[in-house]
Amino acid sequence: MKRAFGTTALFLVVLIAAGCGSDSKSRSQTATKAGAIQSDPTPICGTGEDTRPTPSGIAKLDEPSGKISGAGSTFIAPLMTVWSGEFQQTTGAEVSYDSVGSGAGVARIGAGSVDFGASEAPMTDAELAAAQGGAILHVPLVFGAVTPAYHVTGQKTGLKFTGEVLGKIFTGRITKWNDPELTALNPKSALPAIPIVVVHRSDSSGTTNVFTDYLTKTSPTWVETLPAAKRVGREVPWPVGNAGKGNEGVAAVVNQTEGALGYVELTYALSSGLQVGFVKNKAGNFVQPCVETVTAAARDIAISPDLRFDLTDTPGIDAYPITGTTWALVYEQQKDPTKAKTVVNFLAWTLDEGQTKARAHNYAPLSPEVRALAIDQIKKITVSGTPVAR
Repeated sequence: MKRAFGTTALFLVVLIAAGCGSDSKSRSQTATKAGAIQSDPTPICGTGEDTRPTPSGIAKLDEPSGKISGAGSTFIAPLMTVWSGEFQQTTGAEVSYDSVGSGAGVARIGAGSVDFGASEAPMTDAELAAAQGGAILHVPLVFGAVTPAYHVTGQKTGLKFTGEVLGKIFTGRITKWNDPELTALNPKSALPAIPIVVVHRSDSSGTTNVFTDYLTKTSPTWVETLPAAKRVGREVPWPVGNAGKGNEGVAAVVNQTEGALGYVELTYALSSGLQVGFVKNKAGNFVQPCVETVTAAARDIAISPDLRFDLTDTPGIDAYPITGTTWALVYEQQKDPTKAKTVVNFLAWTLDEGQTKARAHNYAPLSPEVRALAIDQIKKITVSGTPVAR
């Protein structure tokens, strides 16, 4: 079976068991309504438990020899490795996934060269209209965190960042770790007088889309610096910084560079041993990224009928503000009956058994409401006008 994740993603799967509470001090910290980190609070992170969701009601279709291919998001690649491996062991069907970034995944599904794409940035109206195989469905798979990850000797996980401070850093307005705005947020941290080395993505990225969506909502400096049409997206014209390809590339550059600050999906930050920032949310609290705070970000959200929604800067007290969704992108009208059955089997499996694997790998399972809508999307998949799911 083809595996195109690369050695980095496979290495991550071995290490991610450390989880959200891998730093014992930061695990026990949470935010007060005043926005300060309590020294001995009731913990938010690390308190949740895996639960098995109610069965989707989609029966397994008898195509054990099916083979399908997917491509896209590096954000979900560690979990996709686990999912595809266990799905093959359970069903005998093969899922090969090429972790090439969300933009490339969107391009490949649009061209019909893969059976599904994966992205944290929903397809645009123009991309949907240009898709060669007709209507494309957005099927939510999981929620996750984009974290400001840094490498500063002598500092621990838990430095505080606001959206405006991050916006100033990623536009080159704040250039030193001991800048007055950073030291005011972190008065006890003795931040060094060294340059901040900004690291961003080089490829077309759903992670970038989530991060820039948050900056656009919270940083006037970011909004003033970039043109309106280029503030949010898989690719933006970064004013400053070094580039890394994929989440793994950004994590590697940050890990190798003293003073670096980048944005990566939580699993990559933890697996690389990077320090992780706490980010100010809409309620005014500085929140640790973890499964529980990502779950909080997805509560009581507005969802459009086509399931293209965003989770950044939602209003919950404990909501982590740079939260994203990974969607599977799949054609509603399938041409190959065998592949169609395998696609339905796999997507239904991710929404059933697959959801129980998410938490252990630092992703948040879908909320019951979003999961129910995702199941409805799968039921829309047809071959020659006949629904595949039963």
